[in-house]
Amino acid sequence: MTGPQRLDISRARIDDWPVIRGWAADEGWNPGLADGPSFFAQDPDGFFLGRIDGEPVSAISVVNYGPAYAFLGCYLVRPDLRGRGHGIATWRAGLGHAGERTVGLDGVVAQQDNYRRSGFRLAHRTVRFTGIPTGTPDVHAAGIVPVGDDLAPVLAYDSACYPADRPRFLESWLTTPGHTALARVADGQVTGYGVARPGRDGRRIGPLFADTADDARALFDALAPVGEPVSVDVPATNTEGIALMKTRGLPPGFETARMYTGPVRPFAQSRVYGVTTLELG
Repeated sequence: MTGPQRLDISRARIDDWPVIRGWAADEGWNPGLADGPSFFAQDPDGFFLGRIDGEPVSAISVVNYGPAYAFLGCYLVRPDLRGRGHGIATWRAGLGHAGERTVGLDGVVAQQDNYRRSGFRLAHRTVRFTGIPTGTPDVHAAGIVPVGDDLAPVLAYDSACYPADRPRFLESWLTTPGHTALARVADGQVTGYGVARPGRDGRRIGPLFADTADDARALFDALAPVGEPVSVDVPATNTEGIALMKTRGLPPGFETARMYTGPVRPFAQSRVYGVTTLELG
């Protein structure tokens, strides 16, 4: 007889990312094809793999944003090895990386009770809309410009729309080849910005941050490729964002639950028409 297999949990590196991305894709999460370098740019020590006899079997990320906030994602266990305690062991190892920070996550709704037992509390639901946009897009709306070499205005705008500053992440996210980063500018001021990137099943748009529904609509129409599927994760609290997706013919799909373990700094939630990524918040 053989004894119980031992799970060894250690930090994942960028070379391990294809394994994690593949598991996420198998779950239908449609990860971006080039997400890894931007994720690791924010916190290269925030990714963990559980291995048995050297073979990856579980994963989690707990990415730190400054001294007060972290975000948990990529919580995965290989399907053939679930139900053996590997997930909770990996969860505990990952959460230890956050220290005393408030931790956020976007988890499947069915797991809310489990997350509550770990100290998370519901903030809002998030709905993924996926499909080929219809309607009458205004692809020539005024004020839509590419995000250029001077990232400072967009970084400042993002800071007002997110619970933490994240310049390392954004400097990569905004400039990764294949990513399309656009801003809307009026009277010299940024009134919104968004990024579209290729995923396994069409393009993903996120973030989609905007002052008004008109700004969000102009950015969405400029970012969404004609005749191709897109996905956007919209907070259910943003009724204008939900309405925008419906006017563009995108049906709702699966939902996630945004949850936090504690308070987060105030941010302009009304400007969040599409979250950046379910993996890093």
